[in-house]
Amino acid sequence: MRIFDFLSGEFIDVIHWVDDTRDTMVWRFERQGHAIKYGAKLTVREGQAAVFVHEGQLADVFTPGLYMLETNNMPVLTTLQHWDHGFRSPFKSEIYFVATTRFPGLKWGTKNPVILRDPEFGPLRLRAFGTCAIRVSDPARFMVEIVGTDGEFTRDEIAFQIRNIIVQEFSRVIARSGIPVLDMAANTDDLGRLIATEVSKTLEAYGLSMPEFYIENISLPPEVEKALDKRTSMGIAGDLGRFTQYSAAEAMTSAQGQAGGGMAAGLGAGMGMAMGAQIAQQGPWGPMPGTAPPPPPVEHVWHIAEKGATTGPFSKADLGRMAMAGTLRRESFVWTPGQDGWKLAEEVTELAQLFTVAPPPPPPDA
Repeated sequence: MRIFDFLSGEFIDVIHWVDDTRDTMVWRFERQGHAIKYGAKLTVREGQAAVFVHEGQLADVFTPGLYMLETNNMPVLTTLQHWDHGFRSPFKSEIYFVATTRFPGLKWGTKNPVILRDPEFGPLRLRAFGTCAIRVSDPARFMVEIVGTDGEFTRDEIAFQIRNIIVQEFSRVIARSGIPVLDMAANTDDLGRLIATEVSKTLEAYGLSMPEFYIENISLPPEVEKALDKRTSMGIAGDLGRFTQYSAAEAMTSAQGQAGGGMAAGLGAGMGMAMGAQIAQQGPWGPMPGTAPPPPPVEHVWHIAEKGATTGPFSKADLGRMAMAGTLRRESFVWTPGQDGWKLAEEVTELAQLFTVAPPPPPPDA
């Protein structure tokens, strides 16, 4: 075996990289003395780029494909090396594989609150956090500006710098967007695109891009959240008032239907219709301007208990005639829906006036 054949066999002739990690962005192909055989095969897979560095100077960048390392496809390195086409000598260079796929799941967040001027609440402080993805768009520039001679460069090594850029651009975009705080949750997609565009302008100088940017949460100071909760409670209270009126009308209609039969059912239906009209004409905070006044209150109906039996229902006019005829007395027990148990007629304010019109019974004979 000739000495040249022996020496040429000592040099690597297959160059490739299979990434078994999820965060390695750059990996240097290790070879003792960095000696590479002329005519070696270089395999660059999809999602990769191969960067040749010769004597500290970037020589060539290879995109995905299979290459024979010869002078016809390495013009820059050939010029630097001054190879003789007839002399198949090995050459010494550093080969860096750069991952050009997306690196998702990079978390970001505002360490300190961002101050902005909200059109509704005035000056506010808010925090935000989310995730994003980065990708190497220019392998050569990324090697020159960021990696240098690092043999294994990971995403974590640049994550801190990217977070600082995101927070800076987030503060500027959110401050000049003019979007009210209450509407930010509905506009996170638009905000995310604006921030990603501004951040990509800065990352372009590093050979990076940001294809994805997500805002997961925007939070306000506790005191502002309490004020918003109180404001929300006030709005709900207005709706609860209307709901209470409707519930009372429903309950009264049911009670009257059970106690008074058809007459009570008719009165309850009329009252329910009147209450529904009243609710329809009211806004969240009371009657709307320009609407008709509410209908007059519905008259009570009464029941009379005497000798263990009940009669009724009777209207107030009926009770007035009964008081004049003497069939309704002051000591008669009466009840109306909503009243707490049976009471003497003279103890009910609404009925006591009936006995002031008719004279009291004559005194007993002496």
